[in-house]
Amino acid sequence: MIASTSASVVPDAGGPDATVRRSAGPWRKLLRHKGGLFGLVVVGLFVFLALFGGFVAPYDANANDFMATLSGPTPRHLFGTDELGRDTLSRVISGSGIAVAVAMLSVAIALVAGVVIGVVAGYFGGWVDTLLNRSQDVLFAFPTLLLAIIIVAVLGPGLVNAIIAIAIVYTPRFARIARASALTVKSAEYLDAARLAGVGTPTMLWRHVVPNVLPPVIVLAALSMSTAQLAYASLSFLGLGVSPPQADWGSMLSKARDFITVAPWLVAFPTLALVLLMLAFNVLGDAIRDVLDPRHAGASARPDTAL
Repeated sequence: MIASTSASVVPDAGGPDATVRRSAGPWRKLLRHKGGLFGLVVVGLFVFLALFGGFVAPYDANANDFMATLSGPTPRHLFGTDELGRDTLSRVISGSGIAVAVAMLSVAIALVAGVVIGVVAGYFGGWVDTLLNRSQDVLFAFPTLLLAIIIVAVLGPGLVNAIIAIAIVYTPRFARIARASALTVKSAEYLDAARLAGVGTPTMLWRHVVPNVLPPVIVLAALSMSTAQLAYASLSFLGLGVSPPQADWGSMLSKARDFITVAPWLVAFPTLALVLLMLAFNVLGDAIRDVLDPRHAGASARPDTAL
C-alpha cells in the first residue's frame, strides 16, 4: 500500500506542471528581485529607444537649427542643443541604439566563441587544452582598451570593426569560465554512463556539457555588457567608432570637450545615459547571479570583469 502511494506521487513531482513551475521560477525570482526589476526596466527602456527612437525623438538627430546653437535646456529643446543647433535629446536617443547594439552583439559573439573554446579545451584536455589556453593567455596579456584600439587600428575605424574588436577582447573571459566548468563536468558519473551508452562526442558536449556551463557564463555576459559598452564609448571618444554625423555617446562627449565651460549639458546628458545603462547592466547581472546561484546572494564577490 505504501509502495503504490509513493509511486503515484512521483509522476506528479516530475510531470509537466512541475516542469513549468521550475522553468518559470527563475523569471519570477528575477522579477521579485529589486535590482533585477530595476535592471530589466532600464535595459528594456533603452532597448525600446533603440528600436523606436526614430518615432520617440522630437527632432531628427542630424537636423541643424543655426538660430539655436548652444542653447541651454528649454521646453523646446529639453536637453539643449550643440554647436550646430542639433537637439541633444534626439542625439542621445539615437545613440542609445548604437550603445545597446554594441553591448549585446559584441558580448553575444564573445560568449559563443568563448564557450566553444572553453568547452573544447576543458573537455579534451592535453595539447588541445594547452594550445587554446595559451592563445587566450596572449589576449589576456594586453589591457582591454589597448588591445581593442590595436585591433580597430588594424581593421579600420567603424561600428562593425569596433564590435569585432570588443568581441575578440572579451572572448578569453568566457573561455576561462567555460573551461573551468567543463573540467568539473567532464568527470561526472552521468557522462561516463552516456559514453557507455554510445553517445557521440558532439551530442555529449551539446546535451550534457554546455547546459552545465551556461549559468555562470550568462551571469558574466550580463556583467560584461556594461564594460563592453564603456569600451565602445572609449573607442568612439578616440574617433574609432561610427562616422559623423551619426550620433553616439562617445563621439558626443569627444566633441563636447571644447564647449564644456559654456555648454555643460553637452557633457552631462550623454554621460548620464551612459552611466545609467552601465548601472542597469551591472545590477541586472548581480540579480541574475543571485537567482541562478542563491549562495552568492548578498556576497560582494563577483566574476572578474575588470580584465
